[in-house]
Amino acid sequence: MDSSMLLESLNWRYAVKRFDPSKKISDSDFEALEESLRLAPSSYGLQPWKFVVVKSPEVREQLKSVSFNQPQVVEASHYIVMTVKDRLSLEDVDHYIQFVASERGIDASVLAGFKKSIVGDMIEGPRAAMVNYWATHQIYIAMGFVMEAAALLKIDSCPLEGLIPAEYDRILGLEGTGFRTAAAVAFGYRSADCKLQSAKKIRYSKEDVFSYV
Repeated sequence: MDSSMLLESLNWRYAVKRFDPSKKISDSDFEALEESLRLAPSSYGLQPWKFVVVKSPEVREQLKSVSFNQPQVVEASHYIVMTVKDRLSLEDVDHYIQFVASERGIDASVLAGFKKSIVGDMIEGPRAAMVNYWATHQIYIAMGFVMEAAALLKIDSCPLEGLIPAEYDRILGLEGTGFRTAAAVAFGYRSADCKLQSAKKIRYSKEDVFSYV
């Protein structure tokens, strides 16, 4: 892939409002999308999220009713709810450090300085009081990551913030789990009836959004 192919894919992508329910993403392509979410970057590498793949048509109908009846929820081939941690504890940091040590085949003591930085910032520092906001910011990195991956595979997507998070939490059984709904993304293939596919993409010019120092 060269730069022109990348830009063509990004220009092709838009937030699809109507999906073709008869067109399904292949298992291999969806596994690639799942893997792109797993590989998404996050601050300190902490990955403060879980991704809920909603397969049940009945559950998706319930979610549609608390998503202002947006049709993407039920029409899309696949629907992923993006959930984030509502708090971060010292135990979470310890678990992460042990996991890093195990995966890299090193002693956890080697990571003492790294752990101290995380604890000093996210557990004992000023950001400790706003971890839920921090985690929500992280989920948008993952959302952008998977939506670009989808565009490169010519899979359509639509991010959804127009939903009632507390109702999603109730329907999905997230209450008391330590995770809460932040947003969702629908994936599939655009319907011929989706009028936005032929609309000009609206973006400010490079001169309007870039400055160089």
